[in-house]
Amino acid sequence: MNIESILKSMTPEIYRRFKTAVEVRKWPDGNALTQSQIETCMEAIIAYEHRYMSETERTGFMPTKETPCEDKHEHSPDEETELKWTGK
Repeated sequence: MNIESILKSMTPEIYRRFKTAVEVRKWPDGNALTQSQIETCMEAIIAYEHRYMSETERTGFMPTKETPCEDKHEHSPDEETELKWTGK
């Protein structure tokens, strides 16, 4: 079965069931998913989200930062800094 035929037969309800099944590693009837079923469901979820959802709605979406992480302590690139361990 190719991805197009899978997407044509996949409804929002099936998408939600696959997503829940992968999250809890069980089908709605309580049977555990096999590794192969997990992989297949994940592929279907990714394909469904790519086709029908905006990037911001997709599983795992991480918005880009407006500013890069800042070092609160300014150091010159050549300056050596001392590490201090506070653990006991």
